[in-house]
Amino acid sequence: MDADVIVVGAGLAGLVAAHELTSKGRRVALVDQENAANLGGQAYWSFGGLFLVGSPEQRRLGIKDSFELAWNDWQGSAAFDRTDDEDSWARRWARAYVEWAAGEKRSWLDGHGITFLPTVGWAERGDLRAGGHGNSVPRFHIAWGTGTGVVAPFTRYARQAARDGLLTFYHRHRVDELVLEDGAARGVRGTVLAEDDAPRGVASSREVIGEFELTAQAVIVTSGGIGADHDIVRKYWPERLGTPPREMVTGVPAYVDGRMLDISARAGVRLVNRDRMWHYTEGIRNWDPVWPGHGIRILPGPSSMWFDALGRRLPEPCLPGYDTLGTLKHLRTTEDIAPYDHSWFILTQKIIEKEFALSGSEQNPDITAKDRAGFLRERVLGKGAPGPVDAFLRNGADFVTAGTVEELVEKMNALTNEPLLDAALLRRQIEARDLQLANGYSKDAQVQGIRNARRYIGDRLGRVAAPHRILDPAAGPLIGVKLHILTRKTLGGIQTDLDSRALGADGSPVEGLYAAGEVAGFGGGGVHGYNALEGTFLGGCLFSGRAAGRAAAAQTA
Repeated sequence: MDADVIVVGAGLAGLVAAHELTSKGRRVALVDQENAANLGGQAYWSFGGLFLVGSPEQRRLGIKDSFELAWNDWQGSAAFDRTDDEDSWARRWARAYVEWAAGEKRSWLDGHGITFLPTVGWAERGDLRAGGHGNSVPRFHIAWGTGTGVVAPFTRYARQAARDGLLTFYHRHRVDELVLEDGAARGVRGTVLAEDDAPRGVASSREVIGEFELTAQAVIVTSGGIGADHDIVRKYWPERLGTPPREMVTGVPAYVDGRMLDISARAGVRLVNRDRMWHYTEGIRNWDPVWPGHGIRILPGPSSMWFDALGRRLPEPCLPGYDTLGTLKHLRTTEDIAPYDHSWFILTQKIIEKEFALSGSEQNPDITAKDRAGFLRERVLGKGAPGPVDAFLRNGADFVTAGTVEELVEKMNALTNEPLLDAALLRRQIEARDLQLANGYSKDAQVQGIRNARRYIGDRLGRVAAPHRILDPAAGPLIGVKLHILTRKTLGGIQTDLDSRALGADGSPVEGLYAAGEVAGFGGGGVHGYNALEGTFLGGCLFSGRAAGRAAAAQTA
């Protein structure tokens, strides 16, 4: 055989699985359709957020967290409702993952040299129900080095294993078929693509120059999700989220094409929860794109006012940073705004300086470079917006600024095909919100949320602007941001047991076949259920890739 184990996909889950295998002396063939520059896949481009429970960073900040609270949050968010079928393994994966996040995960990451910023982010604050979706406390730990730093040790392990003769890279090899013999996975077949030295993330050639076949005792599929293929996203767009947008921006490189899902299904693997997906509502067009349709997600603090395409303020819990899919559902199912694919933030210069962060390793050069002094200078002590945010404010096609509401609305209307916004309507809503700041009390849910956030020292120091009137000239100028739907994650996929063994149509494991990462719904075919708590995507790749690698190593002993 060509190897003990073939790993299909050189993203984070594949690299973790390969490390588990080579550290136990197994020979690995690592197969990927992209060139060597793309090792680490989509994870390389991420912000590097990881979900941890009861961490040292939380304790230092006075955050009281526990497995019980985190598991309650996860269940409320996931809303598993197919527990006898498609969620049968997903729910078990979910509990195992939360146990890991509350236990060994922090020390395991430390053992690989992955460390964290001293602050902990409060992402996905939820739907305002104690038993519903959302994080009750801050749990979003940002790795020094962002996603690039999370990927780095596993890339290093792979290259060392290659030098040691335990791992062979098969770059520009696209898998088209899983080979099974007598019901057991024994290899892959596919096409060899022409050499292409395109930089990381840039769409590469699909010119075919040959064919290949590799054999092994086991195969691990770690090929990622569907986010770059808008046609597939629309095909599986769930009815509960209304109509799919006609236009979206793309949050992942072009190689995140979902091909291996249907290829696996043709080999007899069971796919589940394909109607579950995760897309953001705060996408902006990248003024300096890397891949086609490249979009960036704004990671907003809680203070920007959010309006639909017709200029009406979104209802709670559709607040910045609260309920991603709840907001997506509102925008896509409300009859008179569903025909439009955008919404709006209106904010002040004071808010953008304190509250706007941009997702992505390349949008956070100080954290990616592990420049602690730069981070302090730029984010805590600095004046003005962080450099990458300021670049979007100056160059981004979706940003406008003005001194008055009327001038701002005129510029906002110029960004759409027809003038949908009425300045008088927007002014009335902004003034009503501003009146809520006249004293320490408020009936406005967003203002209450701002004040609640500022009780947490991490938000008060570096994430949430002091409450102020949007129309206060001293806080200006006013800023309008046109927001797009940004494609991102596949929450369903190949159903697996807790050893990451791929299951067949009858629910029994396919001998020698494993799946991990996004292609497996990050474990079990849908560990997140209907909603993610953030910081759980990279962690899902780590956890499921580790499980697959260990199980395949045991099989091939």
